[in-house]
Amino acid sequence: MLLARCLPGLANLLHYRREWLQADLQAGLSVAAIQIPIAIAYAQIVGLPPQYGLYACILPMIVYALIGSSRQLMVGPDAATCAMIAGAVAPLAMGDVQRIAELSVIVTVLVGLMLIVAGLARAGFIASFFSRPILIGYLNGIGLSLIAGQLSKVVGFTIEGDGFVLSVIDFFQRLPEIHGLTLLIGSLALGLLIWLPRRYPRLPAALVTVALFTVLVGLFGLDRFGLAILGPVPAGMPELAWPHSDLAQTKSLLRDALGIATVSFCSAMLTARSFAARHGYAINANHEFVALGVSNLAAGLSQGFAISGADSRTAVNDMVGGKSQLVGIIAALVIALILLLFTAPMAWIPQAALGAVLLMAGWGLIDMRSLRHIRRLSRFEFWLCLLTTAGVLGLGVLPGIVFAVTLAILRLLYTIYQPTDAVLGWLPGTEGQVDIRKHDDARTVPGLVVYRFDDAILFFNADYFKMRLLEAVQRDAQPRAVLFDAEAVSSIDVTGIAALREVRDTLAARGIHFAIARARGRFLRMLVRSGLAREMEDTSLFGSVRAGIRAYRVWRNRQPGA
Repeated sequence: MLLARCLPGLANLLHYRREWLQADLQAGLSVAAIQIPIAIAYAQIVGLPPQYGLYACILPMIVYALIGSSRQLMVGPDAATCAMIAGAVAPLAMGDVQRIAELSVIVTVLVGLMLIVAGLARAGFIASFFSRPILIGYLNGIGLSLIAGQLSKVVGFTIEGDGFVLSVIDFFQRLPEIHGLTLLIGSLALGLLIWLPRRYPRLPAALVTVALFTVLVGLFGLDRFGLAILGPVPAGMPELAWPHSDLAQTKSLLRDALGIATVSFCSAMLTARSFAARHGYAINANHEFVALGVSNLAAGLSQGFAISGADSRTAVNDMVGGKSQLVGIIAALVIALILLLFTAPMAWIPQAALGAVLLMAGWGLIDMRSLRHIRRLSRFEFWLCLLTTAGVLGLGVLPGIVFAVTLAILRLLYTIYQPTDAVLGWLPGTEGQVDIRKHDDARTVPGLVVYRFDDAILFFNADYFKMRLLEAVQRDAQPRAVLFDAEAVSSIDVTGIAALREVRDTLAARGIHFAIARARGRFLRMLVRSGLAREMEDTSLFGSVRAGIRAYRVWRNRQPGA
C-alpha cells in the first residue's frame, strides 16, 4: 500500500502483465523516434548543443516512470519551458554556451526543489488558478514567440531583435538577406512535416523528415553551399554532478524558476488529467508535483534542463497503445543507445530542418479553435485569453502570466462583490422558489420579504449585501418581516457578522422582524461564535424557508387586528 502511494509507477511495473510487452515496446520505440529530433531542436531554443536535449530525456523519463502516477504521460523537453529557460539564462550568460549550460542546470534544480516542496505542502490546488483561457492564451503567446525566434533557421540569417515585436520587424527588414538553399530545405521540411501526419499518421514525422534531409546533406555535401548543419555531437552519457552556484546567482534565478515550475506543472497536469480521464483513472495533483520535481532534479543532475509533460509524445504513446510506465523506460534506453553509438550521423542534420520542426512545434501550441469556442461562451474570458497572449509577447512570459492571473482574480472578486440575489416567491406549477423580479405572476406571502444572497458575505461585499437587502425591503408595500434564505452563503467573516447585526437593528427600528433560514456550515458556526445565534433565539432561526413562513403566519395571526 505504501509502495503504491509513494511509487505508483514502480508498483504498477511490479504487477506487470506479459501481454502488455509488445504494445509497450512498440510505443517506447515510437516515443523515442519523436523525442530524439524534438529534444535536439528544443535544446537550440535554450541555446545549448544538441546532446543537452538528449540528456534532458534519459534519466528524467526513467525517474518519472517509477514515481509518476500517469500511465500515459511522457516527460521531456517542452517548447514552453525551454522558451522560459532561455529568457531566464540568456541575459546572464551573454552568449557563453558553457555559462548557459551551468545556469540552465541551476534553474532546473531550483524548479525541481520548488515542485517537491509544493507537493509536500499539498499545493496541487495551484493548478486551479490557471484557468483554461489563461493557459490557452499563454501557449498561444509562447507559440508566436517561438515562431518569431526560429524563423532565422529556415531563412539563413540571424534575427537580432529583442522580443516578439522587434524580432518580427528585424525579420522583414532583412528579407533581402535570405539564403536560397536554406529557405528551400526549410520549406520542403516544413511541407513534409505537414503532409506526413495527414497521409501516414503512425509515422514519426519529425524523425523521418530530419533523417531524410540529413541523408541528402551528407550525400551531396550541401554544407559546401553555405547550408548550416548541426556539427559534431559528442558521444557518451552525461556525468552526474550537483551544480555549483553562489547565493547571488541563485537569487537572481529564483523568480524565473518559480514561473517555470508553475507552468511546467500546469502543462503536465493538463496533459496527464486528459489522458487519465480517457482511460478511467484519477491523477493525484500533489503526488504529481513531487514526481515532476524529482524528474527535474534528475534532469539537472544529469546536465539537462527543465522538463515537463510532453503532450505530443504522450499522444503518440496513447495512439500506439502503450499500456504502462515501461514505455518511458524503453524510450529512455533507446535514446541512451543513440547517444552512445550513433551520434556521428547527427553532425549532418541541417539547421533548416530543425528550424522547421521548431516552427511546427510553435504552430502546434497555437489553439485558434479553442479561442473561437471561448469567444462564443464568454467575452470576458476571450479577452482574458487575448490579453494573456499580448502580455506574454509584450511583457515576457512570467509577467504576462502574472498580469493575466491578476485580471482573473480581480474579475472573481468583482463577481463575489456583486453576486446574484433574489426576492423569492412561488409560481404555480413550478417546484421551489423563483425570483419575483423575473416572474410577474409569482406569488408572495403578504408582509413577508424572503431574500436570498448567492455568495459568501465578506469584508468587501458586506456593505453591498446590506444595501441590496434593505432595497428589497423598501420595494415591498407593507413589510412586517424579512426572512433571509442563507443556503447559498458558504461563509461569513467578522465584517459580515457586523453587517447582519446592522441589518437586524435597522429593520427593528422600522418595526420589521428579521429572521434567517437554512444557515449551515461556516456561516452557522460564525453565527454561534459571534453570539448572534443566541441573540436571535429559536424564533428567528429556521431550518427551512417553509418553517420560517409557517412561523411568520402564526406570528401574524396573533397580532392585534390580524
